[in-house]
Amino acid sequence: MTVHIGAKPGEIAETVLMPGDPLRAKWAAERFLENPVCVNEVRGMLGFTGTWKGNRVTIHGSGMGMPSLSIYANELIKDYGAKTLIRIGSCGAMQEKVALRDVILATTSSTLSTPSSGIFRELNFAPCADFGLLHKAYHVAEGRGMPIHVGGIYSSDVFYDERPDLNEQMQRHGILAVEMEAAELYTLAARYGCRALAVLTVSDHLLTEEALPSEDRQSSFSDMVEIALEAAFA
Repeated sequence: MTVHIGAKPGEIAETVLMPGDPLRAKWAAERFLENPVCVNEVRGMLGFTGTWKGNRVTIHGSGMGMPSLSIYANELIKDYGAKTLIRIGSCGAMQEKVALRDVILATTSSTLSTPSSGIFRELNFAPCADFGLLHKAYHVAEGRGMPIHVGGIYSSDVFYDERPDLNEQMQRHGILAVEMEAAELYTLAARYGCRALAVLTVSDHLLTEEALPSEDRQSSFSDMVEIALEAAFA
């Protein structure tokens, strides 16, 4: 057990999928894993371990924002031996070519700051995905004819952003979408020698102001879970 994870030694798999919402972790575990067992419910943050095509997998919530994800990713890696961590979550599109329900594979994640910023001090560290995971995920999505985009995203510190000038510059420089966790996940993976990838589903659009109804989100998120699992074990 750790401060935030109640799993016993051996109950967390080396491959962990991390949605932000703990209830989405429950939904994904029940839908995609065989014999899922709840291994954590401390503070309501649910984690489940089961198997997918004979491979052990844990699906564990991360909470919203980089500070929350940093807590869980640190403990999963340092205390439970997680080696592959894949964020599966929603994002807001920032380019006209990106549509609702499209899947984004984040090569890099720009940010104003992360919980790790104090370590680097004056250095602007560039966190990036594991190329092997990214390569596999792309070919899985392409082979299934899924609408897929590969490129840089933005991990924001705030949900209710009031920086239209910053958004304009990111759009100008090709940033595909905004979310709130990937930059810290990629940084921690680099620090501890793990593999990490963010597979994201577009749930809303900053330019058109479109958004998926809540009842449509879960069905649309199935694609990214399948991509993540295939990429981890292909």
